Amino acid sequence: MRAIVCGAGQVGYGIARALAQEGNAVTVVDWSQELVDRVVTDLDVRGIVGHGSHPDVLERAGAKEADLIVAVTHSDETNMVACQIAHSLFETPMRIARVRAQNYLDPAWADLFTTGNLPINVIISPELEVGRAILQRVETPGAFNTAVFSGGRVQLLGLRLDENSPAAGSSSEQLMELFPDLRMTVVGVHREQTLFIPEERDPLLAGDDIYVVTESAHARRVLDIFGRDSEAIRRVVIVGAGNIGVYVARALERAGGVKVRLVEADKAKAEAAAQKLKKTVVLHGDGLESRLMREAGVADAELVVCVTNDDKVNMLSAVMAKREGAKRALSLINERAFEDLREA
Repeated sequence: MRAIVCGAGQVGYGIARALAQEGNAVTVVDWSQELVDRVVTDLDVRGIVGHGSHPDVLERAGAKEADLIVAVTHSDETNMVACQIAHSLFETPMRIARVRAQNYLDPAWADLFTTGNLPINVIISPELEVGRAILQRVETPGAFNTAVFSGGRVQLLGLRLDENSPAAGSSSEQLMELFPDLRMTVVGVHREQTLFIPEERDPLLAGDDIYVVTESAHARRVLDIFGRDSEAIRRVVIVGAGNIGVYVARALERAGGVKVRLVEADKAKAEAAAQKLKKTVVLHGDGLESRLMREAGVADAELVVCVTNDDKVNMLSAVMAKREGAKRALSLINERAFEDLREA
C-alpha cells in the first residue's frame, strides 16, 4: 500500500512508523525541514518538505498513486483541506484526518464529514480518545487500564493483583465456582515481562497484571473481587484547560455527582474554559504552585488529572498532588522517552 502522512509531529511519526513496519511505501509531508529529516533518518520512509494541503506538494508526494492519506498536522483546517484536495484532485481512495476542535466533532454537525461535503472517511482525535480513557478511569478507579466494547455494554479491565487481593492464589475456575452468576473471563496475564492467556486452572499470583472482560454492569463487583478500589469518584482536579481538560470537565458536569476544579496557567485559556463550563470551578495559576494546588483541593481529591501540553509539568503536578494527599493522579505523557512511566 502507498500512503501519505501529512504531519511529522508525534502523532504523524507514530503512524508513519507503524505503516512502514508493515512494509507499506510511506511518504511523510511537513513544512519543518527538521522534522522531515528526523523521520527520514529514523524510519524507512520518504520525506517531502512543504504544506500538506497544497496541491503541488501532494502531487510531489505521490497523491495520484496513493491508496491512503492520513492528515495529522496540528491544524484541523489543514488536515481537512488536505483530504478534500486528495479526493477532488487526485481521487485518493482512503482519507483520514485528525480533528482536535470539539466544535467540529459536535454530533450536530455529523453531516459535515460526508462525501458530498468534506470527503473524510475516518476522523481521528487522539485528544478525544485520551479524554474518554480518563472518563473510563473515573468509572473504574481501581483499574490501571480500561477499554469498552459493544456500545459500552462490555469492558476490558486491567487489574494489578497484590498480596492482599482476595483473588490472589485462585484460578479462573475457582473464581467462577465461587461466583457462578458473574459474567467474567480472565483473558490475559502479564507476569515477569511475559504476557500469556491463562488456562482455567492456572493460579493468579500476587504481582500479576491481569486483564478481565466483563459486562459493564458487573465492573464494580469485579473490582471488589480482585481487591481493587470500586468506590465512586466524587472530587476531581484537572490541571490543563486544553481540549482534553475541558472535554473531561464538561463530561463530568453532564454526568453529575462529581465536584470538578480546573487549574490553567494561561489566563486566556482559563477565561475561555470558565465561559464554557457551568459547574466547574476554574482557577488561573500554575499547576506546579503548591498554594494553588491546595486551594484547588488536591488533598481531598480522589483523582487529579494532569493534561497540559508539557509532559514534565504533568508528571511534576501529579507527584505534587500525591504528596499533598490526592488518592490517585494521572499524567498525560506524549514523549516517547517517558513512555515506560506509568501513573504517579
